[in-house]
Amino acid sequence: MQEQNYLEKSDQELVELSLKNKDSYGFLVQKYENKLNRYILRFSGLRQEDAEDVLQDVFVKVYKNLNDYDPKLKFSSWIYRITHNETITFLRKVKRRPTTYEFDIDAVKVKTLKQELNMEKDVDDKNTAVHILKMINNLPPKHKDVIFLRYIEDKDYKEISDILKKPQGTVATLLKQAKEQLKVQITKNNHLFN
Repeated sequence: MQEQNYLEKSDQELVELSLKNKDSYGFLVQKYENKLNRYILRFSGLRQEDAEDVLQDVFVKVYKNLNDYDPKLKFSSWIYRITHNETITFLRKVKRRPTTYEFDIDAVKVKTLKQELNMEKDVDDKNTAVHILKMINNLPPKHKDVIFLRYIEDKDYKEISDILKKPQGTVATLLKQAKEQLKVQITKNNHLFN
């Protein structure tokens, strides 16, 4: 299969091709490599070299478990769950939890989050993003995870549920709690958004 053709294939088709021909697995890697690397860096605050180590472990684990993939789940949810778990495992090995989210956030995502938080002021999105990201970083890990997956990675409730292995109702509750905590921080730090 030529490289251009793989772009037209669905995840399910690429999985099936990879199961039949191990050389096709490279196309799944190419499709997800940048997305997952970005996710690891954003989620963990790891250095690029460490993120690459985690990513390599992810792709090895995915390859070894490809036969166990349940096509009832979205492949992206499955591979993100493995990535999330491998990142947590790595952080435990180095005895630290994710502490920072050092990344750029695009204006559309900031606008969405501002709307969700009912921020009525029309403030500079870049300035808002910097302060909101700092506030997200101050949230407990369970709240950081759901906010990050929902608003930064654009995952829906079902995908977040699949990635974190939590019921959708729990995801909704965690998101509500996280947004409430962010609103409190925004109110306390209102001067930052002027």
